[in-house]
Amino acid sequence: MVVRVRPRQLALALPHAESLTRDNFLEGSANAQALALIDAWPDWPNRVMMLVGPEGSGKSHLASIWADEAGARSVAAHTLTPDNVPGELATGALVVDDLDPASFDDRALFHLLNLAREDEAYILMTGRAQPSSFAVTLHDLRSRLRAVPVVTLTPPDDQLFRALIVKFCADRQMSVDESIVSYLATRIERSFAAARRAVEQLDEEALRQRRPVTRALAAEVLKDTAA
Repeated sequence: MVVRVRPRQLALALPHAESLTRDNFLEGSANAQALALIDAWPDWPNRVMMLVGPEGSGKSHLASIWADEAGARSVAAHTLTPDNVPGELATGALVVDDLDPASFDDRALFHLLNLAREDEAYILMTGRAQPSSFAVTLHDLRSRLRAVPVVTLTPPDDQLFRALIVKFCADRQMSVDESIVSYLATRIERSFAAARRAVEQLDEEALRQRRPVTRALAAEVLKDTAA
């Protein structure tokens, strides 16, 4: 007897754009200080500031809001070189995104901070770790980084966490009710990254099975994830 197994249908990984405007930023106690910093520009305590927080906490969203307001360019930290620093700082304001301790050029960052001081330019850096903890080889750069004021974004409270789940679903044009939001919120790690992953998996499975997004489907997805 020959048993025919129906092939597993794969969902297409289509891009889902997220709106990074001020109106679409979800406010909460976790990001209140960071949002206040963005709204206070140009009256900052220092021309170079840094936002630090976990993955998905809204650092890049806040940086995008500030870039629109300040006319700032944006650059990934790992792409900075001593040669391209003057061009990146040409508008007098710059976002340096994802400043990871092991992925940037010490000389380039030192040159950037020095040039910003000379030109009285503004810099907003984002990253997951405190700059004072970076193991840099240049002593003067170490001093500069320790002097950068840091605003920290913390994990979301329950209200913000639920709102994030709703937002991530809306970004993917998923229609969900309160029962689904509550089910996810009480069964996944309370983090920005976990909320995003859960919604992505739920959307992909709904597309693959051609089923509506329901609490039952959410239970299946989370069961498969935990297995």
